[in-house]
Amino acid sequence: MLLKNIKFKIVIAYDGTAYQGWQLQKIGTGVQEKIEAVLARYYPSAPRLHSSSRTDTGVHALGMVAHFEIPRPENRLPIARLAIALNAFLPEDIRVLHAVRAPEIFHARFHATGKQYRYFVWNHPAMNPLLLRRAWHVPRPLDYGRMCQAAKMFIGRHDFKSFAANHRYEMENTVRTLTRCQVKKSGAQFAIILEGDGFLYKMCRGIVGTLVQVGFGRFSPDDIPKMLEKSDRRVAGMSAPAHGLVLWKVFYQRRRREDPVPGTVLETDD
Repeated sequence: MLLKNIKFKIVIAYDGTAYQGWQLQKIGTGVQEKIEAVLARYYPSAPRLHSSSRTDTGVHALGMVAHFEIPRPENRLPIARLAIALNAFLPEDIRVLHAVRAPEIFHARFHATGKQYRYFVWNHPAMNPLLLRRAWHVPRPLDYGRMCQAAKMFIGRHDFKSFAANHRYEMENTVRTLTRCQVKKSGAQFAIILEGDGFLYKMCRGIVGTLVQVGFGRFSPDDIPKMLEKSDRRVAGMSAPAHGLVLWKVFYQRRRREDPVPGTVLETDD
């Protein structure tokens, strides 16, 4: 009888400043490479990580979800100690927050039903030094009301090609659904929350840059539908810098109760 592999789901947080994104890189270092190197210390099969997303250079994460598989004979580390064991050898800017057994069918990317990103802007003449790597410093005053109006225009199913950067390959489908696009303000800090079924390459940063330019008065909220309709990157606003963006969480459908796998959890809101 063939022994089945055991699958694990982990939730990862990282500061992306020192990395060329999540993915393994030919030049430079990706977050994935660092975690896989630690996995290889515990599991001789050197398991490969499969992630829910691929963040770009300098982008951070609080709720990146990934899975890996190991042969059953290698399963000697108690699940309750897995996160602690991995963190013991990871650099301090990468941490495994949570680790659980996952169902055999689970896939971190293909089973994700949505993602939430948050972008932080510090709107004050002087930058907050505690947020140097966590927020975009915008010294000019922003019109919060106009930004809120414009954000609502992005909600729904649209072709977001005007807000995505060109990739190495042409995307066949640039239509996505945003279920939330909200601007929150607390003192000098703006938080732009983007939630949807998927995101194009640098789409979040294109939306945020455009919203900031709405706040400057360069565009009006009524310009957003026209930009969406044109499907042309040249008609929309600038791209915000990477360091203000955080992959906040990834959503999954809740697992049905029948026929549960012992020790397995498949949550919605990690």
